[in-house]
Amino acid sequence: MRLSILLMFGLFSILSSPKSEAKVTTIYGFKVPGLMGGTIDFSQFKGKKILVVNTASKCYFTPQYEGLEALYKQYKDRLVIVGFPANNFGHQEPGNSGEIEEFCKKNYGVSFPMAEKVSVKGADMAPIYHWLTEKSQNGYKDSKVGWNFQKYLIDENGKLIAVFSSMTKPNAKKIVEAILKK
Repeated sequence: MRLSILLMFGLFSILSSPKSEAKVTTIYGFKVPGLMGGTIDFSQFKGKKILVVNTASKCYFTPQYEGLEALYKQYKDRLVIVGFPANNFGHQEPGNSGEIEEFCKKNYGVSFPMAEKVSVKGADMAPIYHWLTEKSQNGYKDSKVGWNFQKYLIDENGKLIAVFSSMTKPNAKKIVEAILKK
């Protein structure tokens, strides 16, 4: 009886103890599946700013792909854009990986890295989006992804420094200034 109580107590403390995983303090701790295979390892972008954008192919904001591609090409020496297709808003990204890639390349010439489709909100939110949206993880601020094409800017040291709404165009002065800021 005493042993079973000790075992129950031990099991209880194991179940209630916090995870022993190291806390991810920068975006460099993330590796995500690429849209067409492979892995996007954020640590390979050290020294550059990173703009993370949740994307969708059938959205009012979909033409922002064109602006994102232009921004990527113009500032490629100091900026990486990573798109995360997501179907969380109005089912505006229903396609599979092949369909999404074909759409992006054919219609907008997208050459920046695209991750596999993820969820950016809710119970199945991708871990990287927990980091992007929770101050307790990113050290910057809490936010919610309001719609497709919300933008998160990470500095050259892997820290979140700005969040831009879907309404903010990729070439907006405040985005460009944040990219150029040392």
